Amino acid sequence: MAVIHRTTMTPGKLDMLASWLPSQPWYAGSEPELAKAGGFRLDDPEGEVGIEFMVVTDTSMGRPHPYHVPVTYRGAPLEGAEAALIGTTEHGVLGTRWVYDGVHDPVLTERLLALLHGRAEPQAQSESDTADPTVHSRGMGEDIPDGAVVEGVESGMYGTDIRLSDPAGAGHWTLRVVRALTGDAEEAKGDAGPLLGEVTALWASPGAEPARARFAEVRPSTER
Repeated sequence: MAVIHRTTMTPGKLDMLASWLPSQPWYAGSEPELAKAGGFRLDDPEGEVGIEFMVVTDTSMGRPHPYHVPVTYRGAPLEGAEAALIGTTEHGVLGTRWVYDGVHDPVLTERLLALLHGRAEPQAQSESDTADPTVHSRGMGEDIPDGAVVEGVESGMYGTDIRLSDPAGAGHWTLRVVRALTGDAEEAKGDAGPLLGEVTALWASPGAEPARARFAEVRPSTER
């Protein structure tokens, strides 16, 4: 299981995200004022990639707006993922870390599918070797095979869609990572077909009661 180090990161996560968020199509503001608001982690079985599903609230427009930002942390650049790089940071224990928008990292996608299949256990965001029972996943059964491959990734105003297909031609699916966790952005806009699986988790503005939101969902896709 992942070890959470009590150390420094320079620049910090919120500083990196504040510079990166304005360029994202699902971000509604212009100059983020961010605070941590929850999330969870998944373990990489190889122990090489840190995987965090982070929630931050932006108060720049008055009331807090929560955003879900899955990120991966790597000890070396991810080949071909230059456009997905959020930034680099100096970790007090691990040295230079490359921080990526996790929807473009194949390790995060594989682990998220494993969670939906019931083969991965969500971990606490800030504690080592500690499961997080507040994260709920409703699995897909045999709807999506373990061998599903990523055909493409596209972000829009409602979230990021990871397009999946079965190499044997048995089907196509959309794994949507929800980004804005309140309002219309939480609805499945323009999706054809039933909900096959979902991951829900808690988030909370500083001083507020936790709220549950859908972080990810899977639906069949008619796209080829």
